[in-house]
Amino acid sequence: MALLRGVWGVLSALGKSGADLCAVCGSRLRSPFSFAYVPRWFSSTLSGFPKKPMTSYVRFSKEQLPIFKAQNPDAKNSELIKKIAELWRELPDSEKKIYEDAYRADWQVYKEEVNRIQEQLTPSQMVSLEKEIMQKRLKKKALIKKRELTMLGKPKRPRSAYNIFIAERFQEAKDGPSQVKLKTINENWKNLSSSQKQVYIQLAEDDKVRYYNEMKSWEEQMVEVGRNDLIRRSMKHSAKKDTEEC
Repeated sequence: MALLRGVWGVLSALGKSGADLCAVCGSRLRSPFSFAYVPRWFSSTLSGFPKKPMTSYVRFSKEQLPIFKAQNPDAKNSELIKKIAELWRELPDSEKKIYEDAYRADWQVYKEEVNRIQEQLTPSQMVSLEKEIMQKRLKKKALIKKRELTMLGKPKRPRSAYNIFIAERFQEAKDGPSQVKLKTINENWKNLSSSQKQVYIQLAEDDKVRYYNEMKSWEEQMVEVGRNDLIRRSMKHSAKKDTEEC
């Protein structure tokens, strides 16, 4: 029973990914767990697997983002998210409750749908798919996390001097296969003098400063909206230290 509960914990976390997971059902998938056979019934059973409901804040953000974009067409997503976070923070509890109630209602529907699907699967079917599901679940979780961070306006990581050089020269390169262009650009990078490379090294240093400042601002916004789970450990430690000193 513990094994079955574990499998269903995985299935519950998959959300709508059940349909995507089974695009090639009925064949043996090439993976570290390629011995796990994925039968055809899997696709039909989970084709309507429910998507996990959005949290109250994410629902509010998704609703407000198009409005803010229309009002501020030239603004960056990070700037809009900051404004939305401020609006959410100032929202009366009575209005927040509308979004919180909607989340709870959707979550109940989600649980009921998962239970309905659970009744259609036999223990032997769940066991045969356990390892394949685990692998797909981890990939899906990473993708969902990436999309969420993009929607929340997380700053892009700083680029290296080499990456900045490639981005600049790739646009200037003549038409041709990407691999050929990259090979040519790589040779050009190797042939640069130290003084020429220093220009890109400085740009990379400037990008690190940009990233540091944007991340600091973004993480402060995330703390304000209760998303401490997105804060880096170093920042949590720093905030704790500052609190103790006060």
